[in-house]
Amino acid sequence: MSWENTTQQAASAGIDAVLEGESATVTLNRPEKRNSQTPEFWAALAAVGAALPGTVRVVVLRAQGKSFSAGLDRSMFEAFGTFAAASDSEVDATIEEYQRAFTWWRRNDLITVAAVQGHAIGAGFQLALACDLRIVADDVLFCMKEPALGLVPDLAGTQPLVDAVGYPRALEIVATARYVDAEEALRIGLANHVVPREELHAAAAKLAADLLAAPRGAVTESKALLRGASGRSYDEQRAAERAAQTRRFRDLAGTGES
Repeated sequence: MSWENTTQQAASAGIDAVLEGESATVTLNRPEKRNSQTPEFWAALAAVGAALPGTVRVVVLRAQGKSFSAGLDRSMFEAFGTFAAASDSEVDATIEEYQRAFTWWRRNDLITVAAVQGHAIGAGFQLALACDLRIVADDVLFCMKEPALGLVPDLAGTQPLVDAVGYPRALEIVATARYVDAEEALRIGLANHVVPREELHAAAAKLAADLLAAPRGAVTESKALLRGASGRSYDEQRAAERAAQTRRFRDLAGTGES
């Protein structure tokens, strides 16, 4: 599907997507529903990721209204009985489909920035976690609400949360379903920057511009190195650095594959 057709369909689900050079801005635009999320919303968000032109290097995710996202739309709670009656494979396939809205933000060819204000609850928290970087307004409140509802976070947010704050703190945040404010988010590594609410979108746009300053190949290779570091030994990471730098030398000399 073309970018134009994708964005038109996304708009009907409450998502606006705009291209500007090598960056894209994706805006959650259901402020009257506190940007609550539905399967239709997730399908549209996944489609936006799939349709992004290859020229895009940075994506900013932001939201209209008081809340970034209050989590699941209340209509979703009515479907829990349907899930309980379905087979394991059916539930697995359905959730995997939902997760696609949250996974493309981690692609190595993109750097993604979430600009988060107000409440980011449950699925909203996980959507913010899907991005590489987070700029938050001084009124932000994160909460992983799922355990309080008898559920678990299942929208690809558990690993990014552990990566950001460490296992013990992640477990405490999830198991207690408590709120994390802006000051704590910055202190524990959940947020990169805290800014006044009225400066949030401008700060995110400034960061996006800064991220475009370095050559794309160098940034892509660096992101891949950093994302893979925790899964490698020290010697394996050093080898990965050497291999990446070799590719950069050849690319800069015009003898590489890219």
